[in-house]
Amino acid sequence: MTTNIVFAIGGNWFGVAWYWYVLALAGLVLLSSFVLIRERQAGIVVKRFSRTSLQPGRLIALAGEAGLQADTLPPGLHFGYWPWQYRVIKVRVTVVPQGEIALVLAADGAAIPSERILGRVVDCDNFHDARKFLINVGEKGRQIGILTAGTYRINTALFTVITSATAHEHGMMPEQLLLQRVEPDMVGIVTTLDGQPIETSEIAGPVIPAHDNFQNAQAFLTRGGRRGLQEQILLSGTWNLNPWFAQVELVPMVQIPIGYIGVVISFVGKAHVDVSGVEFKHGDLVNVGHKGVWVTPLYPGKHPLNTRVMKVELVPTTNIVLNWANRTEAHHFDEKLSSITVRSKDGFAFNLDVSQIIHVGALDAPKAISRVGSMQNLVDHVLQPIVGNYFRNSAQDYTVLDFLSARSQRQVEAAEHIRAAIGAYDVQAIDTLIGDINPPAELMTTQTDRKIAEEQRKTYETQRAAQEQRQQLVRQTSLADIQQQVVGAEQGVNIAELQASASVKHATGEAEATRPPGTGRG
Repeated sequence: MTTNIVFAIGGNWFGVAWYWYVLALAGLVLLSSFVLIRERQAGIVVKRFSRTSLQPGRLIALAGEAGLQADTLPPGLHFGYWPWQYRVIKVRVTVVPQGEIALVLAADGAAIPSERILGRVVDCDNFHDARKFLINVGEKGRQIGILTAGTYRINTALFTVITSATAHEHGMMPEQLLLQRVEPDMVGIVTTLDGQPIETSEIAGPVIPAHDNFQNAQAFLTRGGRRGLQEQILLSGTWNLNPWFAQVELVPMVQIPIGYIGVVISFVGKAHVDVSGVEFKHGDLVNVGHKGVWVTPLYPGKHPLNTRVMKVELVPTTNIVLNWANRTEAHHFDEKLSSITVRSKDGFAFNLDVSQIIHVGALDAPKAISRVGSMQNLVDHVLQPIVGNYFRNSAQDYTVLDFLSARSQRQVEAAEHIRAAIGAYDVQAIDTLIGDINPPAELMTTQTDRKIAEEQRKTYETQRAAQEQRQQLVRQTSLADIQQQVVGAEQGVNIAELQASASVKHATGEAEATRPPGTGRG
């Protein structure tokens, strides 16, 4: 009986232990289906087996197929993820620091069309929702959308996020993922890497509205943006740009110094519409924003222009001195000019140094540039032949000596002719100045000898006249001496006569005194 009681108690104990064992095992199994995702984590689910398999070429499951699942687990405690059926990979959230962007690569999705290189933007909550990305036909590969500064819970099985910390792993430089900064006094010239080709008649893509300065790349492409150099520029500021989509070259603003104006020659813009008027027949002008020479010049200051598609010709508004001589002004427009070689009426060749002072008015500058293209062309192709040919032609009407002797008159005639000639090019001629005249050496030797002979002749004549005057002086001196003697002799005769008369009178007086009284004259 005692034995039976012990057996009963032992059997009951085994049953209780087995119960608790089964209960604990069930609890462990139940607990194993719980998954805890912390605040700064995301859970990527891998389904080990399923009745359905992924379609060929697909990586992410949308309908419960075996493999990587599109939906991630957010922070919290999740039940039902039995370890024999699921594996949950816990990954850290993606952090994009301030002042940076992140790029995204999609490992699954539709193929990118051949005319594009980046996957289009689809509604997927900034790549948070992998399911929406795939359902909305997101495209596999590099994405045109970017991640800006912030924290993102990304399904890294589908999306690879490239930050500055991981840039080297993907063949990029960390600096490429910094915000694009354009400093004051600078402009950003943009080249886009995706979009339709630029039209064959253009050199840059046209301005596309409403894409937030290339930050909304999808809007740029949707509205017909072109691949390549862009007409639109970036002004000073900080911009979120996808380096896979747009590259930026920083260049200084165009500076027009005091004393100059800038004539803009635009190779892009609206259709060419001439506004110069019917009287202007040697060029054409367009309004600002059109293709061609802008009728309105740029005044002194800094101007944000795209110098890859526009050319600015600086035109001095002060007087410009051009030298046909062996010297050059600071503007260097005349560095190709030299002394003008002319031939005189008497067949001598000689050189002239000429200075021409011109002025181009601010409102006339676009017309002048429209005619000839640049200030240097104006000097080389207009002023040089006008001035040079005038002096070559006019010199043939005079001998060298005539030209030398009437230089001031030749200068006045030249100024009048050149003023009328270059006025047709909307350029004002202020003055024409003749500098050094370099006649032939042999002519100058002959002229010098002639001058010396002439001077010697004059010297001889002067000396002869002086000699004659000297002789005349001697003659006059001699005559003066003789005259003095004659006068002395005449005075002596007079004195003698006077003395004799005096003596007679004296003697008569004495005789009268000695005669007795009463005696008459006998």
